Amino acid sequence: MKKEIFTLGIGVTTVVFLASCSKADSLKEKVTEKIFGINIGELTSVKEEKEEETAVIRLFNGKAEVEEQIQKLAQKYKEETGITVEVESAKSGADVQATLKAYYLSDKMPDIFVCESSSFGNWEGLLEDLSDQAWVKDTEAEYIDPVYGTLGFPYATEAIGLIYNADVLSKAGIDATALTSPELVRKALQNLDARKDQLGLTAVVGYCAEDKNLSWSTGNHIFGNYIDAGLARTDTTYIDMINNEHTVDRERMLKFSEFIGMLQEYSDPALLLNGTYDDQVKNFASGKYAFVTQGSWIGAVMTGADASEYDAAGNFEVGMMPYVFDEGIDTILTNPPSWWAVLKEGNTEASKAFLAWCAKEAGQKILVEDAGFVSPFASCKYVAADPFAHVVSNYIAEGKTSNWHWMDMKEGIAANALGSVFHSYAAGELSAESFTAEVDSAIKNYYQGGKEEQNG
Repeated sequence: MKKEIFTLGIGVTTVVFLASCSKADSLKEKVTEKIFGINIGELTSVKEEKEEETAVIRLFNGKAEVEEQIQKLAQKYKEETGITVEVESAKSGADVQATLKAYYLSDKMPDIFVCESSSFGNWEGLLEDLSDQAWVKDTEAEYIDPVYGTLGFPYATEAIGLIYNADVLSKAGIDATALTSPELVRKALQNLDARKDQLGLTAVVGYCAEDKNLSWSTGNHIFGNYIDAGLARTDTTYIDMINNEHTVDRERMLKFSEFIGMLQEYSDPALLLNGTYDDQVKNFASGKYAFVTQGSWIGAVMTGADASEYDAAGNFEVGMMPYVFDEGIDTILTNPPSWWAVLKEGNTEASKAFLAWCAKEAGQKILVEDAGFVSPFASCKYVAADPFAHVVSNYIAEGKTSNWHWMDMKEGIAANALGSVFHSYAAGELSAESFTAEVDSAIKNYYQGGKEEQNG
């Protein structure tokens, strides 16, 4: 996605702000009485009391595929509080941010709306700081702006790690949780490779470095492990080096390069250079690979488009382990694909109360069990019916997650710079040392004049 700076003339902003102040103040009083029982009604007219009963929160949902479930969430909230939440869902393929900008200019902006990481800059200074909300202490996945505070409520989580077929590893006598160093991972790969026929494997690893359509996997998701694996969620050491100095840490990058080289060594040669995402996931779902280099989102494919293959393979248990390119790395990368933000000029108190409810039991039950989301909240006891849901939930509950700071790299770098370097490495054209140097050079060149990707 492109990063666009949404600039509003100060005159327009002022007019919209003044027009909405009285409305926001009125709704704040209504929600205070409705939620907290403060008797403000005695000071209002009968007309105002009737208006109070019809106070609403408007929510713009960015995931059309779960519109029914978000509507159910709104209905449950009304049953419990009497407060109406009007849900509008984006149409599939629609430019959500363009729609929201048009709504803002026409004074039809929702109170709560969806934002991806690169979208928060569009609303600079216009979003409510949620730092003081109780749910913030229950998650590590909130969106935090260094200037404006906590701006995004995490409603779902996705994860990146080295996915494995737990049944195959069990048959081979391998405990994935004990693979805590590159040396131990290599021994496990050697073990599996020696028993491929016995275990029904085509290859040990399903890794694809095709650079025309899968650079998002290599240059973003896999490279994201170099940036964050093993680090606290707030640690920006390596993304800062990329963004500020346009370089990588050579020692850390070399260890990462050697680990990727090891995965290549045990990968399916038919997939490695020219395979497709569909082939990669289908082959794993079919039980042909012990490991696959993808994220938790493939669970929906395995139980959807590839359900027949997954069923034929026994609906095996899956797991996810860290990219342990250095001893002691014990985190997978997790992050919401997007967040819910609250407009300052809108019904802020009511919106914050609704989000607080969503983070608690009744809201989490619907978001997880009905919408199928992996909860980003440590206290959540519900688990979605997805092959990876319990795996990701356990990592979150144990605090063993790192961030997705790859999202903060310059737009288009995966497709226009890093993807081709990964492909060259997989093709045997580079050593681990030269791959390290080429990645460093690609970053430097891209930041200092490389053309940004035009189509996101």
